[in-house]
Amino acid sequence: MSSAFRPVHELAAEIAARRLSPVDLVDEYLARIERLDPKLHAFVSINATRARLAAEGADKAIRAGHAVGPLHGIPIAIKDLVEIEGEVAMGGSAAWRHRTAPHTATLMHKLMAAGMINLGKTHTVEFAYGGWGTNQHLGTPWNPWDNGTHRAPGGSSSGSGVAVAARMAPWAIGTDTGGSVRIPAAWNGITGLKTTIGRISTFGVLPLSPTLDTPGPITRDIEDAALLLAVLQGEDRCDRHTLGVRDADPTSELRRGVKGLRLARLPVHERDGIDAEVLAAYDRSVDALAELGAEIVDVSLPAHFAELGAINGRIMSAEAYAALAELVDDNAKPLDEHVRPRVRAGAVISSRDYLVALAERERMKASFGVAIEGADALLTPTAVTPALPVASIDQNTTPAVFTRWVNFLDLCAAAVPNGFTANGLPTSLQIVCRAYAESMALRIGHAYQSAHDWHLRVPPMAAA
Repeated sequence: MSSAFRPVHELAAEIAARRLSPVDLVDEYLARIERLDPKLHAFVSINATRARLAAEGADKAIRAGHAVGPLHGIPIAIKDLVEIEGEVAMGGSAAWRHRTAPHTATLMHKLMAAGMINLGKTHTVEFAYGGWGTNQHLGTPWNPWDNGTHRAPGGSSSGSGVAVAARMAPWAIGTDTGGSVRIPAAWNGITGLKTTIGRISTFGVLPLSPTLDTPGPITRDIEDAALLLAVLQGEDRCDRHTLGVRDADPTSELRRGVKGLRLARLPVHERDGIDAEVLAAYDRSVDALAELGAEIVDVSLPAHFAELGAINGRIMSAEAYAALAELVDDNAKPLDEHVRPRVRAGAVISSRDYLVALAERERMKASFGVAIEGADALLTPTAVTPALPVASIDQNTTPAVFTRWVNFLDLCAAAVPNGFTANGLPTSLQIVCRAYAESMALRIGHAYQSAHDWHLRVPPMAAA
């Protein structure tokens, strides 16, 4: 099997055993990017020269017995919200084509300290404000599961999702304010982890909504997501949300299975409007977890997901406008015609309305905590539909029906592939857990993936 088709935990073992050189691995990924990205359009920029130099350095260090850790020499793709000092960080905006980052993101320092190699920056929706994955001026990545029709890649971490699915990178960094890690994972047939606020530092990550922004892994499988989380987490004096957050141990309980866990199913009233094939895949997933030993339970939730998502949207718009008003109010700037009004919507949100939304968030966090007190996780589809054709998208709507409420309540969630439609498009299961319970979400996801091979499927466009 080509190295590019193997998950990181296998690649790391091969490098450690000196059966695989980081030089060869980086060369293979760069060759795939050169061949596939002209159509898939996942990358904003390619870091080829420096990636090869870093691979040569990693190879020499490992052969000399000076590996800095188990992930030394592993390549990674970086969403174009993550700053690297002195390099351009556009945040998906043509207006920022020449914006130079003043510092390096904490998470980037952590990746480099672990010996990982930056393959390049990946596309994002402008300012990360959109779930479809489209970008009017810089281009929309092509979902690799349909060669003939340009389908939505999912946003806002669109390029990261496509890069990992098409085996142009073994894993990638995404960010999630309302679903921006999970929706690309869902529509690209891969795995995503939405972390809790403070689990991973956001310092040096261009903000959309500081109350809601969370960086997270986009990977082939749950085991890789656990490995990347272990690297990225940790206190950072530059991000107050991380202070006092105890590190998770995402790998020690990964293989404990789901026997004895209580998993809540989707409330009946939330099933309306879900695509029939997506819903069927979800029901099969719930049944599969029951067969693995989980107890499936019903819960009565204090609010509808759409209601919570709407409040999430108000917080997002208010905070985005506060940061971007000067830019979006200048009509001469080349901003995405769909993103500009989303940000401008924050202009009419009064300080009172904003504070009321924040207070409602705290109230609903407590209410939901009581409602799911007896459950270890709540299971939902990740998205309502499979990836839609880009030409059919109504930009006044959002695909984040099942994801925004998770950010609003400051929970964590994993998205894992759970099937395919008759047209060969991926579907996805979302595993929602309490704040800072990423290890539980990963454990449940690992149990599901151990019994199924959906996460091993390769998009036709990437198979060569």
